[in-house]
Formats: sequence, structure tokens, C-alpha cells
Amino acid sequence: MVRFFAAFHLIFLIGFMSSGSESLRFDLQSGHTKCISEDIKHNAMSVGKYHVVNPNEGQPLTDDRKLIVRVTSATGNTYHYSDKVESGQFAFVAAEAGDFMTCFWAPDHQPQITLSVDFDWRTGVAAKDWSNVAKKGSVDAMELELQKLFDTANSIQEEMNYLREREDEMQDLNRSTNTKMAWLSLLSLFVCLSVAGLQLWHLKSFFEKKKLI
Repeated sequence: MVRFFAAFHLIFLIGFMSSGSESLRFDLQSGHTKCISEDIKHNAMSVGKYHVVNPNEGQPLTDDRKLIVRVTSATGNTYHYSDKVESGQFAFVAAEAGDFMTCFWAPDHQPQITLSVDFDWRTGVAAKDWSNVAKKGSVDAMELELQKLFDTANSIQEEMNYLREREDEMQDLNRSTNTKMAWLSLLSLFVCLSVAGLQLWHLKSFFEKKKLI
């Protein structure tokens, strides 16, 4: 029963708070490109694997059914590149935070053909292969669940620290904006009072010249 609730708690935490994972199949026409983005945090682990679905099982894929694959960061740094492959995989630790892009390009071909591509992309806690961890470490199920909870807690803590830093930045920005607005209001008030004073002085001088006062 304890193991059941621990597993349930783990599933809930991972599903609600952990980094994302994306597994999908999509169609790609020859001569076209499809890009998939993923928001990855600094120092987060990211793994992905992809392959072209073979429409003729047992026969090798022709060159017109192979892909060019590139993974780049938001700043344009390349983390993975493969040229004319039918399958592949990548793994890296993000040296920068932001939106990472995986782009698939199918070579141009006439007549046009459609390729089906399976793509599995995982980041953060979801990027760890726990079955391999269990096999390599010879740990039992409870130890494995505890290790998962530990890594999930670390991921949540990093997320909270990130949010706290963003909150501090927003508070600093708000304080700076409020200070600037206060000085601008004082300056506007000074200008208005100065203009009003000049107008009164001008009117007084005018009436004195006309000997009205």
C-alpha cells in the first residue's frame, strides 16, 4: 500500500510539475521543413530520437526518404546535426535557456512524396531512462521510486528558484518604474506651475500697461 501511494504521488508530481516530454508522429512532404520547439532550462538534460516510418517493411529506405535534422538553440547554436539519415538520436545538456528547435527537412523529389516521421523528445526529469537506471544499479522498485521523487523534488526546487528570481526582477522593475513615474509627475507639476505663474505675470503686466489695475 505504501508503494502504491508513493507511486501515485510520483506520477502526480511528474505529471503536474516536471519538465516536459513530447512524443508524436507527423507527415512531412518532400522539399518541405517541419520544426518543433521545446522550452528548455539552463543545465537541463534533453534527449530525442527519431526515425522515418518505412512503408515497405523489410526493404531499405531510398535516399528520397531520408532526412536532414538539426537541433538549434534560441541563439542559433547547433546541438545536433544529421544529413540524409533515416533515424537518429541526440542527447545534450543545455548550456543556455530558451526555446530549442528541432527541424526536419525532406529532400526535394518529383513527384512529391510524403514521409511519416516518429519523434520522441524528452527534457528534464522525463529525459532520464529509469529502466536502464534500475538495471545498471540493481535497485529495487522502492529505491527507484525514491530516486525519481528526489530528482523530481530537485526539478521543482529549481523551478521555484527560477520563479523567485523572476519575481525579484519584476519587483525591481516595478520599483524602478514607480520611481521614474514619481519624478515625472513632480516634473510635470513643476512645469504646470511654472506655466501658470508665467501666465499670471503676463496678464498682470498687460493690465498694468493698460492701466486697468
